[in-house]
This record gives sequence, structure tokens and C-alpha cells, in this order.
Amino acid sequence: MLQVNFIRQNADLVKERLAVRNFSRPELVDELLALDEKRRKLQFERDEIQSRINSASKMIGNLMREGKKEEAETQKQEVTALKAAMDDVAELDGIESSIHAILVQIPNLPSPLVPKGKTPEDNEVVREGGIRPAFNGEVKPHWDLVQQYDLIDFELGNKITGSGFPVYKNKGARLQRALIQYFLDYNTAAGYIEYLPPFMVNESSAYGTGQLPDKEGQMYHATEDNFYLIPTAEVPVTNIYRDEILKETELPVRMTAYTPCFRREAGSYGKDVRGLNRLHQFDKVEVVQLVHPDKSYEVLDAMVAHVEKLIQSLELPYRILRLCGGDMGFTSALTYDFEVYSAAQEKWLEVSSVSNFESYQTNRMKIRFKDANGKSQLLHSLNGSAMALPRIVAALLENNQDKDGIKLPKVLHSYFGAERIGG
Repeated sequence: MLQVNFIRQNADLVKERLAVRNFSRPELVDELLALDEKRRKLQFERDEIQSRINSASKMIGNLMREGKKEEAETQKQEVTALKAAMDDVAELDGIESSIHAILVQIPNLPSPLVPKGKTPEDNEVVREGGIRPAFNGEVKPHWDLVQQYDLIDFELGNKITGSGFPVYKNKGARLQRALIQYFLDYNTAAGYIEYLPPFMVNESSAYGTGQLPDKEGQMYHATEDNFYLIPTAEVPVTNIYRDEILKETELPVRMTAYTPCFRREAGSYGKDVRGLNRLHQFDKVEVVQLVHPDKSYEVLDAMVAHVEKLIQSLELPYRILRLCGGDMGFTSALTYDFEVYSAAQEKWLEVSSVSNFESYQTNRMKIRFKDANGKSQLLHSLNGSAMALPRIVAALLENNQDKDGIKLPKVLHSYFGAERIGG
């Protein structure tokens, strides 16, 4: 959430940056500023009245001690009149609620590094790496391979729960476990502290990271308890520090977590959701950092490099995209997406997003630190997928297939307990 003071002092800049996002309601900025002007006027009046009440009340006490009851009574009548005047500015609370209601509708401001554009086609390719496999014969998509080698049962998942809830079995389940363990070990070796958080969060936690009120339709909601199944580990992990004030010496805070993720993915259909391409439940390992605001873009670059080396270790062809204004998430200031190439589908599959939220989330969660002068400041938050498993698995299966089975990258041999599936 943006800060009102910043919007007031930089109104033109805010509108300019929101235009990069193709924000459809720029008039909200003017509405907010008008309400803020009214709020400050009423606050000034309320403070003046309260000051007069305090002075009169103090005078009443002095007059009573001096035995001047009539003069004290006159002052009491004045206090009564002032309290009545205080009631006349009681709409201040309502105005503050209206300001907040507008603030949560305004997305984060995109960084100057964000390219203009409206659709994923306008995203910038930063760089590519790896080698696309060359096949002479038939190349099977992963949904055929998992059936051939008895790795995943989509129909059984549909029977137990519904479409988008696959059942991993045999070496498919072992591959999931191997990837999760490898990703966690890779992250903790880089200094991230591992957590295993709850898989459901309360409304305050979902609000803190920006899932509410923006993404209600994409979240599973346990209505009786008012809990939300997490769409990503980012939500519970970042909220670990909600309402906390850290010491500058404690920075940066690096956290990693494995969790299943739950997304309704309303409106998803067609060939792009076949197999593992888009699921309602999937496994993901996440990295989150809370950092000094002066260092967040340096940290963002380091996190991008961290994820890039992880993909390289899996020996997959990949590319990194800088997302344009129209394709960014609501809370992000700058996002890099990682995609791996799917040989059988002949398309790029997104497997990770790494984002800097600047102070947008921490302002909601009141995550602060005390600087060298003892002043409290908002931290910056960042997060990235390291990694989301479904499309990684799809690419590993499709790109490494041969007549004898599926070869696995060397880094997974010890985790998986074998060099290949089948053969």
C-alpha cells in the first residue's frame, strides 16, 4: 500500500507511474487527495478543540482548589460546548476509512526500469541460457510420459478431488520429493533460513501481502473459520514479521519455505492448462527477503542470479523476462519472470517470478527497522520462486526423454537415488 504523504507530495509522479501500469482508475488519486485535504483540516480542528478542552479542564481544577466554584462552573460549561463541537468533526473517522478504502485499490508504482506495455508480448527478454534439445524422432508431451512411466495420475486426482489436483505416484512422487529437498538445500546453503509455515492464513495475513482485496476470486476460502488456503508461501512467510520493528543489524532477513500452493485459477481453460501446465494445487519452494530500502534493487539482482543458477543446475534451456507495466502483479514494483523451454509443446513455460515490492507490503504489515538515528523506517520486501515444481517437472520429462526413458540432471541423482526414470 502506498503512503498518503508520498502521494500528496508526488501526485504527478504517481499518476505518471500508474500510467505505465495502464491503471484504469487514475481518478482515485484525485479522490484520495481531496479526502486527505478534508481529513487534515478536520484533524487540525479536532486538535485545536482538544487543546482547548485540556486547558479548560486544567483551569477547572485550579479554580476548584482556589474555591472559585462559580468560575469553575463557567469553565465546565465551556468544556461541554467544546465537546459538542468535537462531535461535529466526528466524521474524521469515516474519512480515514474512505482514504484506506481507496489506498487498497491503488497498485504499487512500477520502477523506472519497468517497460511500457499491456500484454505478455510486450515483456522484455533480458537474456537466454541453456541449449534446446534436438530430437530426431517422436517427442512426447509430459502428459503422455507420466502415463507411460506411471508417474502421475490425473484421473485419480479428479476422482478424489477434481480437475487440477493430480496424484503423484511411484517415481513421480519421488521426483517431487527430490526436487523439494534439492531446492531447499540450495537455498539454505545460500544463507536462507528454512521455515515450514501453516498452509492456511487469516484475513490479516492475506491482506498484508496484497492478496486481499485484489485476489479473492483466486483463493480458496474456508468461510466458517475465515481462513484462506495459501496461493504461495510468500503469504505466511512474509507475515512472520508483521507488526515487528527490527534492528538494522538484523538485516537482511532471508527466509525460504516449501509449501503446497492452492489457486482456483478461475477462467483457465484450453490447451494451455493441460497436464501440469496449470493446477489448482502444486508444490513450490519460495525465497523471501526483508532488506534495507537502500539495498533492495541490489538484492533483487542477487535473487535473480540465485534463481538463474538454480535453473542452470537443472540443465534446462531458459529465458528471463522483465515484465511490462500491463503484465505486472498488483503489489510489485519490478518483476522478472523465468521461463523454461518445453520441447514437446514447443513453448516457454513460466517457472518462477522474482519481485521487489519495495515498501508496498511492509506498509500494510508495518514491518519496520530502526536506523542509526533511532528512527523507524519501513523495510523493503522481495520474493521469488525457487522453484515452482509442475512446469519444471514437465520440462525435465519432455526435454530429457529418449528411447530408454528419461535422463535426470546430475544434481538430482543423489536426491532421486537414480540417474534416470525407466530404462
